[in-house]
Amino acid sequence: MALHITNAQRAEVLTQALPYIQRYYGKVIVIKYGGNAMINEELKEQVMEDVVLLHLIGVKVVLVHGGGPEITDTLKALGKETVFHNGLRVTDKETADVVQMVLAGKINKTLVNLLEIHGGAAIGLSGLDGHMIKASMKDEALGYVGKIESVDVKPINDLLKNDYIPVISTVGCDDAGNVYNINADTAAAFIAGAMHAERLITMTDIAGILRDKDDPSSIIAEIDIAGARRLFDEGIISGGMVPKVECCIEALNHGVESVTILDGRVPHAILIETLTDEGAGTMVVKESKK
Repeated sequence: MALHITNAQRAEVLTQALPYIQRYYGKVIVIKYGGNAMINEELKEQVMEDVVLLHLIGVKVVLVHGGGPEITDTLKALGKETVFHNGLRVTDKETADVVQMVLAGKINKTLVNLLEIHGGAAIGLSGLDGHMIKASMKDEALGYVGKIESVDVKPINDLLKNDYIPVISTVGCDDAGNVYNINADTAAAFIAGAMHAERLITMTDIAGILRDKDDPSSIIAEIDIAGARRLFDEGIISGGMVPKVECCIEALNHGVESVTILDGRVPHAILIETLTDEGAGTMVVKESKK
């Protein structure tokens, strides 16, 4: 049954969002898009709506995306086995070609098209464009998995100045022209840092940082770097959350004001996080003011 909302209630919602609109107007917010919100078609539509709405109220949104599951599916369709080493995809030359094709091609242009359909003006870039993401081989055992050496955000800033939403696929390159598969969380952290973004929002498939991994209600609403380090030592932040939180710290140390690990399974999570008091994940800050 559809929920009936009166015009007065709609006006109240808009009024409550006003301080947040004023706070983020003209500011850069980098959103790392991935996880279930990228696979579930209904959630994907809602993410695109959220990004376009923020763009239309004057927020400079930069959308950075991965696409691991789709890369795996494409490799499988080509009869190529996916191998992981320490949680990272082993990327030989052929796999690197597939990564470039899927990320910089199909996924990137699909997202650009969706943003345009919802009323946004978007242009897709990859880390190869303008040699934006310079990388080197992270580990010979992983092949063409990249370690970021530098990020040149001029192409992104050029698009923002012309009122476009930049959509960035995370492949990098070196001076010899080799193409590298770059972790999307890492790329988003480096890009947000280089842009001195107001916020980095990284979408994931859990509620946020939990004190008890089996209890979603134990979410930590806000934590600073020192607190996160303690949770590393205590083993509370473990497994796949370790690199995500490390990327948050990386972004903060490079000048980002705050980073949120966002529950991408929540409908319109981006708007809830940016335009309401409620929030939808864990905010990581450099130093707690409490």
